[in-house]
Amino acid sequence: MSAESKHIVSYKTFIIVWAVLLFLTAVTVWVAKINLGFLNVVAALTVATTKALIVILFFMHLKYENKLFKISVFITFLVLALFIGFTFFDVAYR
Repeated sequence: MSAESKHIVSYKTFIIVWAVLLFLTAVTVWVAKINLGFLNVVAALTVATTKALIVILFFMHLKYENKLFKISVFITFLVLALFIGFTFFDVAYR
């Protein structure tokens, strides 16, 4: 067996992921039309983060990587989320 393991993703999986991304895009448009005040940003970022996670897991094949790489990517996104969150707190209290 080679050092690099191969994995094959079925077309069914890609179609399901595509349908979920289309649904989440519709949710994004629907939430944008509703006036939630400050929660509009929270809802939009939540849906965008979910869509990004799906793309990273399936299209960038993070789902099939080893545990250490998954943890390092998660920590990176956690730090990014903290920086964005602190920025929103700064803007909200001005």
